[in-house]
Parts: sequence; C-alpha cells; structure tokens
Amino acid sequence: MTAHAKTQPDFTAAIGTAMAMMREPINTVFDAANCPVRDVFSHIGDKWASLILQTLGLKPHRFGELKRAIPDISQAMLTGTLRSLQRDGLVHREVFPTQPPSVEYRLTELGQSLLGPVATLVVWTAEHHGRIREARATYDAENPPAKKKVTAA
Repeated sequence: MTAHAKTQPDFTAAIGTAMAMMREPINTVFDAANCPVRDVFSHIGDKWASLILQTLGLKPHRFGELKRAIPDISQAMLTGTLRSLQRDGLVHREVFPTQPPSVEYRLTELGQSLLGPVATLVVWTAEHHGRIREARATYDAENPPAKKKVTAA
C-alpha cells in the first residue's frame, strides 16, 4: 500500500447516494439522452479531458504550453477537448489583445471543483494499475481471440 492510500477520503456516503439513485430513478422509463452521468462522463471521462483538467489545475496555460505539457495529444484533439470543456463551463478561455492575439485557458470554479474527484481517480488508478494489468493478462490467456474463418471466394 502506498502513502496515497492514507489520504483517500471515505466514499461510503457517496456510494450510498449513488446506489439509492440507481434504485429509485427519477423517471420510470430510462432515458439515456437525459442521463446526467452519461452526459457529463462522456465529456470528462476521456483521457485527454482528465489530463487537460489536471494540467490546468496547476496553473493557467496558453495553448502551446498545454500542447508541450501533453505532448502526445494532437492539435486538433487539444482544440476539440478544450472547446468541449469550455462549453461545459469547466474551462475559461481568455483572449488577450496582443499582436498576434494570445489565448490563455484556466479552470473555472466548476472546473476547480472537479479536481478532487479526478485526482482521487488518478491516485486509485496508479495504485491499482498493476492488478488491472495482471487481470487483463489472465483474462487474455484464458480467452484467446477467436480465429477468423477464411472462406474461399
């Protein structure tokens, strides 16, 4: 067990609330289009969004700084993810009237409120990555991919 495990919060209340929400849905008919968890997680749950949020959690960044901080993200993916996070109210984009114009990205108050949950998930991932990789290797060894049938034309 690492030192991080000692600082993790107790999620008993949150787990209880989530379970209650699942047992007593707001609507009697499930509507995926209006599911708040799917709606929000579809934007913040991908690897690029979490990396951008963590990076902006350190300090505001200009676009080039973000690109250098996350070197394996493409320019198009960085632009699209920033726009999505801005649309969701998690990131603020400020344009400075310089020649050429400079743009800075920073977390909003709402974005700041997401840092704790994201950090907790990051720590959990780091602590359990070895076990997950072992489980994958075991599964893959016990469930080899099916061989494709080759048919004569």
